[in-house]
Amino acid sequence: MRRAVWIACLLVTTASASRAGAQIVSIYAQKDTQPNTNPDSRFWRGVPGVLAGESQAGGLVPGSGMEIRSRWTHNYLYLLFICTFRTLNLNPAPRVDIETNRLWQWDVAEAFIGSDFNNIRRYKEFEVSPQGEWVDLDVNLDTPHHEDGWVWNSGFKVAARISRKTHMWYGFMQIPYSAIDSRPAAINNTLRANFFLSEGAGSYHEGLAWQPTHQQTFHVPEAFGTVVLNSARQLH
Repeated sequence: MRRAVWIACLLVTTASASRAGAQIVSIYAQKDTQPNTNPDSRFWRGVPGVLAGESQAGGLVPGSGMEIRSRWTHNYLYLLFICTFRTLNLNPAPRVDIETNRLWQWDVAEAFIGSDFNNIRRYKEFEVSPQGEWVDLDVNLDTPHHEDGWVWNSGFKVAARISRKTHMWYGFMQIPYSAIDSRPAAINNTLRANFFLSEGAGSYHEGLAWQPTHQQTFHVPEAFGTVVLNSARQLH
């Protein structure tokens, strides 16, 4: 889909999604997949997504946005991020063989995921950059330096690619289900989650959210929506 058409769909669907409620349906897949950033591939085609196109204050940001799709197996939770950009803010010395602390200083797609509905201040954070850099964090907002949790290792895998022609980039995450939930993966499992896109630098910087936090920080668990594991026989 060309960027202009995709953005038009984003603006309409984001408004509709805000009215419909904060839930993303993760579609069951019978087989695990290799890293896959192609939204038109057999694995991702037809999977419904949600859209992150609002600022932290809750207003739509024309020309920017991110679609998030999800699938799951008994082993993994999968996420696909389809992101627009006006200007890229990239780490000049990227490393993809090790995690990059403070990756959020550059362009990233972020997933905050928790399974504890009693202590919502504990959750996991996963990030992928347009260059395939990554970081995962075990977040506890009740500790003085909650971002020190970056030394935790979930074992998740990422992939990414940039299309400068269409001003879009794509990110992929394969997250071991056991890293985010003490329960086995099963239909109707519900997780708490929010998704964010950081794009651009300086006056071009935008911080976009699926569910706006109405604060300067993304770390507002009270604003999280939910991810529901579901099945779909029409998909393989």
